[in-house]
Amino acid sequence: MAAKSPRQRPAPVVPPSAPSKELQAFPNPQPARDYVIRFDVPEFTCLCPLTGQPDFAHFRIEIVADEFCVETKSLKQYFWSYRNEGAFHEKVTNTIVDDIVATIRPRFIRIHADWYVRGGIRTYVTVEHRKKGWKPQPPVDLAGIA
Repeated sequence: MAAKSPRQRPAPVVPPSAPSKELQAFPNPQPARDYVIRFDVPEFTCLCPLTGQPDFAHFRIEIVADEFCVETKSLKQYFWSYRNEGAFHEKVTNTIVDDIVATIRPRFIRIHADWYVRGGIRTYVTVEHRKKGWKPQPPVDLAGIA
């Protein structure tokens, strides 16, 4: 008697999500307040534009929004869209900042990209953008308070 095949889930006609270069935004719920939105993207992939080999990076993003915030799912799909693209580390990190700035016009954004070792070299790229005239509030040190 032949073994019965396990039941398999059918593939959807339209995938639930797909890579996209289109970033979406929504109104900042507290535009009068400076607060930091942090995203951690530990599984970024793209291709080396010279060899076609995969490059891997861990992105850390900090944003002080102004009137708009970036929508998380669109950010995920945006990062996913680089998977089969050739891109130099410095170019892709700067392009991501430029695209987020063009979408939400934040008061401040910093992206730190930790590009994993290739050819014995690990690359770190940090890119910042400040809205003209924006100054951060002074930090509050609570270390001495019991």
